[in-house]
Amino acid sequence: MTTTPSPAKVALVIGAGDSTGAAIAQRFAQGGYMTCMTRRNADKLQPLVEQIQQQGGIAYGFASDARQEEQVIALIEQIESSIGPIEVMVFNIGANVPCSILEETARKYFKIWEMACFSAFLVGREVAKRMATRQRGSIIFTGATAGLRGSSHFAAFAGAKHALRALAQSMARELGPMNIHVAHVVVDGAIDTAFIRDSFPEKYALKSQEGILNPVHIAENYWHIAHQPRDAWTHELDLRPWMETW
Repeated sequence: MTTTPSPAKVALVIGAGDSTGAAIAQRFAQGGYMTCMTRRNADKLQPLVEQIQQQGGIAYGFASDARQEEQVIALIEQIESSIGPIEVMVFNIGANVPCSILEETARKYFKIWEMACFSAFLVGREVAKRMATRQRGSIIFTGATAGLRGSSHFAAFAGAKHALRALAQSMARELGPMNIHVAHVVVDGAIDTAFIRDSFPEKYALKSQEGILNPVHIAENYWHIAHQPRDAWTHELDLRPWMETW
């Protein structure tokens, strides 16, 4: 059942892709938030916006490149001034691109860092400025096991995700006393997406055994984090299927 949204409750999902990001946006819309979502191509968001609206929620889609400071500043200002205060921000941009360190280029390494870390800094900073004045809010970053240890052929991704984790830790320590909850979610394992289905059919076959992550279940954990009492905040949460190797 969809809860009637409050005019003063906005959830912003940066990187609302077709699986995890979409599920997170839907979960917050179902919980009564006006949901704002971004992708670099706003047209790709339209089906999700329409789906949320058909379910009785309120949703807005924005074209925005989170790597561009001017676009991030303009996005946050637009949402805050014309829609409502951002109570929850979820950063969900990936950049999982494998490459041998012997063949990696400086350009691609830098781009992966921009996508997975620098953009998180830009959005996190701008949202935190608004939340700090209100003394409340939740900021949730989607991480990966690459943020804990680097695997072969993933030097760029691991470096960016390590930096994202450090950013989340630093922000949590500074913003916690301002009643702003900052969390980092480590998602470890294949997710139920068309990409996994088409590219890794053997991995996707584990779905029947609940061996890959369900985006809806991931989203439920994000909802829980955003609504924890502050005497028991989670900073880092590890999500993995029961059969995933540690």
